[in-house]
Amino acid sequence: MSSTTASPSKKPIDNKEVSGSMLSTVANNARQYGIVAALVVIVVAFEILTKGVLLKPNSFVSLIQQNAYVIILAIGMVMVIIATHIDLSVGSLVAFIGGVCALLMERQGMNWMLAIVVSLIVGLIIGCWQGFWVAIVGIPGFITTLAGMLIFRGLATVIVGESVPITSDAFRGIARNYVPNILGFWGPFDGLSIVVGVLCIAAYIWSQISSRKRAEKVGLVPEPMTMTVVKCVIVSIVIAFVTYLIASSGNNNQGGIPIMLVIVGVLVVVYNFILTRTVFGRHVYAVGGNRKAAVLSGINTKRVDFILFVHMGFLSAVAAICMLSRLASATAQTGMEFEMDAIASCFIGGTAVAGGVGTIPGAVVGAFVMGVINQGLSIMGVDTAVVKTIKGLVLLLAVAVDIISKRKKS
Repeated sequence: MSSTTASPSKKPIDNKEVSGSMLSTVANNARQYGIVAALVVIVVAFEILTKGVLLKPNSFVSLIQQNAYVIILAIGMVMVIIATHIDLSVGSLVAFIGGVCALLMERQGMNWMLAIVVSLIVGLIIGCWQGFWVAIVGIPGFITTLAGMLIFRGLATVIVGESVPITSDAFRGIARNYVPNILGFWGPFDGLSIVVGVLCIAAYIWSQISSRKRAEKVGLVPEPMTMTVVKCVIVSIVIAFVTYLIASSGNNNQGGIPIMLVIVGVLVVVYNFILTRTVFGRHVYAVGGNRKAAVLSGINTKRVDFILFVHMGFLSAVAAICMLSRLASATAQTGMEFEMDAIASCFIGGTAVAGGVGTIPGAVVGAFVMGVINQGLSIMGVDTAVVKTIKGLVLLLAVAVDIISKRKKS
């Protein structure tokens, strides 16, 4: 009688298990994927309603240049909201700091680059001022920044007066010009834009692979490989399409990557790293998740709050410089309702009303939702009052979805 020894073999892949795992991954991240899907639907809808005007290359670049301030402010606002605060003063800061920058250049004859540096320092000082009242004195961020909204709007009115026009072509070029096309034009396309687009695709794929390796290294179960591949394919297609729009924008051999896009891109990458890869970022989430538990675990919550408002002041200064460059004139009315756009972008992008939850990429997607709605309705010639009404309804719906989903989970 012969006997056989069973050799060890790998468990065959069960398609049902893979499918179930993918579905559970999608379910666990339904809010994030839903936001992106909503943005795609809104873009497609307005592309149809505007008869193809929305996604023309120059229209897309204009969308970036006109809404850069929302993204910049939303980057700081999302961190503030995660830590259970709110900042209502950012619009007034944009007006005040923009007025300071304009006066330095036009009335004091200061070099535009030095004026930018001084404006950023002013933003940091204001951030320290508001951080002091919130973190040290203990006044709630809502009250502190409400006071700041009134104070700095009043100061902007005093120092700017009617308006201060900007005469520096170099400064105005921040919002209007493009990165020099050092690789020349490849037919009708900007060569540098194509190279940067390819590098962005490669960087995203590399980041997804690295995330899987890090998860496996620490003993966590990574998402299904099929899900990673699907994400890489979809994101690569989106980046390729955006690259096509940017590379084919402009006229008379002038076009490509807008300087504003570079500024926004650098800020998104840097602050996403700060929020997700540093001790300070982990402390922000800890404070927002449970402030008392954070204190008991040894986190200096006052320091976290103070630094958050310093960052918000700095980003408000950056937004002020970008807006001043785009408008080419400082007025006391600049920045009206900017705080509403930034806050709405965060909530639409998945930031929790109660704090503790939120991401910078989500806030960026929310800012694009607001920007597409603004630009699409503007192209269609819709009245400004109707635009505000629609934006308010979108914000209300986003917050309602967040609250309802939390109730279901509980």
